[in-house]
Amino acid sequence: MLPMKKLPVFFCQLESGREPVREFLLELGKPDSTTIGNDIKTVEMGWPIGMPLCRSLGEGLWEVRSDISQGRIARIIFCVHNDKMCLLHGVVKKTQQTPKQALDLAKQRMTGLKR
Repeated sequence: MLPMKKLPVFFCQLESGREPVREFLLELGKPDSTTIGNDIKTVEMGWPIGMPLCRSLGEGLWEVRSDISQGRIARIIFCVHNDKMCLLHGVVKKTQQTPKQALDLAKQRMTGLKR
C-alpha cells in the first residue's frame, strides 16, 4: 500500500484556464522539472517540513527550494488551501532574495483562491 500524502498538491488555475506553475515546469525541461517535482513530492509526503527544502515566506505563503542544473536555484511558491498544497508561482532566482514581484503575484493568486 502506498503511503498517504499529507498535503496533496494541485496547480493554481487562472480564470483563463492557464496553470502558470505547470507551464513554468514544462519550460524548464525534463531534468529540472523532475528535480522540482521530487522536491514537491517530498513536501507532500512529509508536511510539515522545514529547511532546507521548505520555508515560510509569511502571510500564508511558503516556498519549495530546489537546486537545479547549471548552479541555478528555483522556487515554487505555494499556499495551503483546503488542506492541499496549491502551487501559485515558480521562479528561477537570480539573487538571494525572492523577487517582490514574484511574491506579489503569488499573493494575488492566493487571494483569488479564497473567493
